[in-house]
Amino acid sequence: MDIYLVLAVIVLGILLVVLEILVIPGTTVVGAVGGILMGTGVVLAYTTQQNIMIGHYTLAGTSVATVILLYWAYKVLRSSKYSLYDVIDSQVNVLEAGVVNVGDEGVTLGSLRPEGKALINNKRFGVFSQGEMIDVDTRIEVIKISGNKIIVKPLTN
Repeated sequence: MDIYLVLAVIVLGILLVVLEILVIPGTTVVGAVGGILMGTGVVLAYTTQQNIMIGHYTLAGTSVATVILLYWAYKVLRSSKYSLYDVIDSQVNVLEAGVVNVGDEGVTLGSLRPEGKALINNKRFGVFSQGEMIDVDTRIEVIKISGNKIIVKPLTN
């Protein structure tokens, strides 16, 4: 078998592994096929060439090329052009004792479907209704506090 065919199989395998990392992460099928192709190319180099040193050189070259391309792929992923660096700055309700109590009243800042935002005791909280939808600017009452979850109902006045 021609050494160029062996090299083509190895290069295709390396490209599939890099493609897996950069373009279609998470599927592992493309990366696995790339790994199998690289291994097949090295085995073919050992079994089909007259000189075993060609197999050694092929194995070493494949290893070095794979490490270099994986390092390059890592650098590309870390660059700002190809990565998302948004930070989630929202937080869960942190309820200190006495800030919100059962029976406190407030007003919805948006629709509760069944979850939304409300202003209670001049502070903004994420609240939940009991399943019903509550319109914006509706007066509400706290009926239950469970951990960090505030359950409200609309006032009937």
